[in-house]
Amino acid sequence: MKSKIARSLLTAIVFTASGCHAQTSTPNTPAAHYPTKPIRLVVPFTPGGSSDILARAVAQELIKAWGQAVIVDNVPGAGGAIGAERVAKAAPDGYTLLMGHIGTLAVNPSMNSSFSPNLSNDPLKSFAPVAWVARVPNVLVVHPSVKATNVKELVALAKASPGRLNYGSGGNGSAANLATEYFKLQTGTSLLHIPYRGTAPAVTDLMGGRIQVLFTGAPAVLGQVKNGQLRALAVSSPTRLAALPDLPTVAESGYAGFEADQWYGVVAPAGTPEGVVAKLNTQINQALSSAEMKTRLNNEGAIATPATTEAFGQLITRELARWKPVVQSGRVKAE
Repeated sequence: MKSKIARSLLTAIVFTASGCHAQTSTPNTPAAHYPTKPIRLVVPFTPGGSSDILARAVAQELIKAWGQAVIVDNVPGAGGAIGAERVAKAAPDGYTLLMGHIGTLAVNPSMNSSFSPNLSNDPLKSFAPVAWVARVPNVLVVHPSVKATNVKELVALAKASPGRLNYGSGGNGSAANLATEYFKLQTGTSLLHIPYRGTAPAVTDLMGGRIQVLFTGAPAVLGQVKNGQLRALAVSSPTRLAALPDLPTVAESGYAGFEADQWYGVVAPAGTPEGVVAKLNTQINQALSSAEMKTRLNNEGAIATPATTEAFGQLITRELARWKPVVQSGRVKAE
């Protein structure tokens, strides 16, 4: 009897020891020592736009936390599809990431035609959601020569001369393109679209008077509005922007329920180890939750949105459904 008890105790000890060993074996997982080399964070647009500004803010925080290089790589073209495709086809090891946004992850799949037979990534199948970084209200801005100081005056001007006012964007399918098409749909106006290879050149041409209207992320135009180079008419969010507290929302300007904010988040190639994704999510959320980062983003006209990977994935799914009718109404096509 004693020997049976002894054997039972010995078995229990061995089982427990084995179980403990299994639970502490995480140092051998891919996430244990991640990162061990530089991380490439792809921005699918030219430098200077909201995607680029947010990517560099995130990169800086990851560098501070891990002491490992995070290289922001601008890969513009096809409304963000080229950069997204490169990340989708990269090794799923956590060392190539994409700063995705509403255009690359929710609009491009709804285009009436494909960018190219070789650009075939699916936001729900090709990527693993990592972190929802920020929500960025769009600001409706015009060149100072435009005789409109508010939304109603701009709408009246556009209706008086349909198609005479040009609006710019970072390309077909970009967030600015969709925000303006949504604005046109809600106000019954006609504006001529001039697509650019990124937000920065569109802002440059707006300041030069070569286009008249731009409805884009606040970080890209905030400085120019504050120094008087551009005139802001309204903001796309349900509430006013902290960085421009006197600027009314489009809803306040006579179009109740209007909302067309941009959103940004980091994704990795599908198949990236869950532990690596979780480690990235935790670190990015920690940075976004800090008072310093919140202040930095607020000053840029962005709102930090730390969330779980699941919540970010659900956002992408919802937005795919939301923007499809806008794409169809505006006949938005690939470049």
